[in-house]
Amino acid sequence: MEAGEGRLKRADYASTRPQADGAWIQAVEDGSPAWEAGLEPGMRVDAINGHPLRDLIDWRWEGADAYCELEVFDPDDGQSYSCELEREPGQDWGVEFTDVLFDGIRTCVNACQFCFMRMLPEDARASLSLRDDDYRLSFLQGNFVTLTNVGDDDLERIVRCRLEPMNVSIHAISPEVRRSLIGPRAMRGVEVLERLCEAGLEVHGQIVLCAGINDGDELRRTLDWVEERPNISSMALVPMGYTKYSKQFSESFSEDVEASRAVVRLIEPYQERARRELGRTRFQLSDEFYVDAELPVPPAETYDGYPQFYDGIGMLRSFLDEADELCRTQGGLLSGLRSRLEERGMRALVVCGEAAEPTISSFFERWSAGRAGCVAIRNDYYGGDVNVTGLIVSCDLLAQLPQDLSFTVVVLPEVMFNFDKVTLDGDSQAHILDEIRSRGGLPLVSQSSPGTMVAALAGTFGL
Repeated sequence: MEAGEGRLKRADYASTRPQADGAWIQAVEDGSPAWEAGLEPGMRVDAINGHPLRDLIDWRWEGADAYCELEVFDPDDGQSYSCELEREPGQDWGVEFTDVLFDGIRTCVNACQFCFMRMLPEDARASLSLRDDDYRLSFLQGNFVTLTNVGDDDLERIVRCRLEPMNVSIHAISPEVRRSLIGPRAMRGVEVLERLCEAGLEVHGQIVLCAGINDGDELRRTLDWVEERPNISSMALVPMGYTKYSKQFSESFSEDVEASRAVVRLIEPYQERARRELGRTRFQLSDEFYVDAELPVPPAETYDGYPQFYDGIGMLRSFLDEADELCRTQGGLLSGLRSRLEERGMRALVVCGEAAEPTISSFFERWSAGRAGCVAIRNDYYGGDVNVTGLIVSCDLLAQLPQDLSFTVVVLPEVMFNFDKVTLDGDSQAHILDEIRSRGGLPLVSQSSPGTMVAALAGTFGL
């Protein structure tokens, strides 16, 4: 199986839809082999080539050839029947399922000190506290997993099906530190990871760094261990975050410039050796460390093609470089957008988290002459050091946006909504858009890159 086959663009975090057991069909492409065989939305595929379907991996693996046999249940008549599908080379079967897991999600068996789920408000909806730790979501959606709940049969399947790259939370390597940080099953994760490395599977690693627990000498031991295993192609370090509901943590690297700089200095020799010996940086710090250390983010070549972009590794550098390119090559478009805003007496207000505000503001300051800017939403809902755009919630947004949004285009970040277009505090995108309109504003939803935001604004004004 190819590494990217079946991988979704973004994980469906905290879905508001109930998860139903079984491979339920959500859509069938007209003219596809599935359509020709009579499959319809609402049916359930129970087996392919005699193999029960546990997840999308089974579907992809067992259905890799030009022919397959299915066992299908039709709830309309309560009957099961067999059907055969055939396809041309390169043709898809034409089936979309309601979920990627058909037998339920594997939950976490750990007791991580830094677990964000343990720092949620008491009234948070139940789906937010579901602690998934499912190796299948690591392959299919890029989730990080600890591997502590992977059994021998699961391990054999990962190796046999070449489910790579796997995204693995390592955190620490010394047994006593791992047990303290993760829980009693901590060393099972190392055993499984060692087997994946022995089998030659590619791994992207992650360390959530907790000051005084797995930094300093323990971090060096962990990085030394990783350095000896070339299959771990990227190693990300991200700082622990905490909320006002945390019973254990009340500070992190965000409050300590020197501690953040010490982490930057500690990792530099590992980066230099990797570049010298492997031609890539391999060991990478999240953007927060450079912001907290009050240091500039490194150049793009440091990020090796951004393999852990959605883990917050290189987002600021990517934004800065895209902004430079846009200003260099699309000056006419930017000038036209500024003119349209001026002609109509309007402004554009881009919503973001406090962490991203300086970077995003700097882009709009370059070309908009004050007609476009940011509003950084302070995260009162979670509190603590939570300040990223993806964790903006509706109650903070609506409380902090101006009551009068007349002649204002409000650009909302797409990342604050899940697949169901719901925020983390349970509000719908539709309600938020209506509220902005009721204040006289014109709402847009966009990804938070320079190009997509400008494209959304330009489309609004017919450019």
